[in-house]
Amino acid sequence: MYQKNMLAALAAQTGWREWQSFEDDLLQFLLMAIPVVFIYGICIGSFLNVVIIRVPRGESLIKRSSHCMTCGAKIRIIDLIPVFSWLFLKGKCHSCGEKISVRYPIVEALNGILYVADLLIFGVNVNCLLMMIFTSLLICIAFIDWDTMDMYIPMLLMVAALAIPSYFVTYLPLKERIIGIFIISVPFLLIGEISGAYIKKKTGEKVRGIELGDTILMACAGVLLGWKAMIPSAFIGIILAAIFGLIIKKVTGKSKFAFGPYLCMGLLLGAMFGEEITDWYIKMLPQQEHVQYYSAFLMH
Repeated sequence: MYQKNMLAALAAQTGWREWQSFEDDLLQFLLMAIPVVFIYGICIGSFLNVVIIRVPRGESLIKRSSHCMTCGAKIRIIDLIPVFSWLFLKGKCHSCGEKISVRYPIVEALNGILYVADLLIFGVNVNCLLMMIFTSLLICIAFIDWDTMDMYIPMLLMVAALAIPSYFVTYLPLKERIIGIFIISVPFLLIGEISGAYIKKKTGEKVRGIELGDTILMACAGVLLGWKAMIPSAFIGIILAAIFGLIIKKVTGKSKFAFGPYLCMGLLLGAMFGEEITDWYIKMLPQQEHVQYYSAFLMH
């Protein structure tokens, strides 16, 4: 009975029915799968740390082995265990004793936790694997943007490239993907152009309210997720950016901050729950004729 209730809860929460094929074996499967997926996720997260550090510096991801960023000493194999090595070393380099940023285990653990979330929400299928890749890309994009206030086009294009296999393994039609490309990116582009022209006129600085990287990110994610997921994604990202922007300004006194990390948070949540949120919202709208026509046009 407990297993059946758990199965029903998963289906109700996520809107996905892939878990039904496991029937009474669901609990046993999850007890085995979750630790495996988490370990796999933190191992990939270890590589993400390399990407986040080296890509902005133009360094190769494969030519040089992992090393201390302070003394340059090669990191021992025993010290490369994700999350746990940092704990065993008490956050310090084994050679020079310099502190190792806590962000390394945070990125590893975050990737592992989000992989488990992808498993629970999307089920065991090819789409889940694509969403895991999407998750890791967003983590890299978010942290690099946080560090450098810049986004790397190849990473954004990799997000868009995921739409190709996604088209063949999900129900999401091409029309929804095409609308998804423009539904957020076009308003972002207009806001960026208008704000950029206004700021330049007032201050002479070439600064945009929304940078092109953020616009391209939303376009690339739109072709993967579709318009239904993009609307909640953008809304969540904007709300988070507004809240943390105020906090950052109060603490540091600076008004400029990276928008990308908050958009990435919104995209993660939008990928998981965006369609359900949009469907719920449409059902809550007054059932007027023009609303029904517009909803039918977008959905079909």
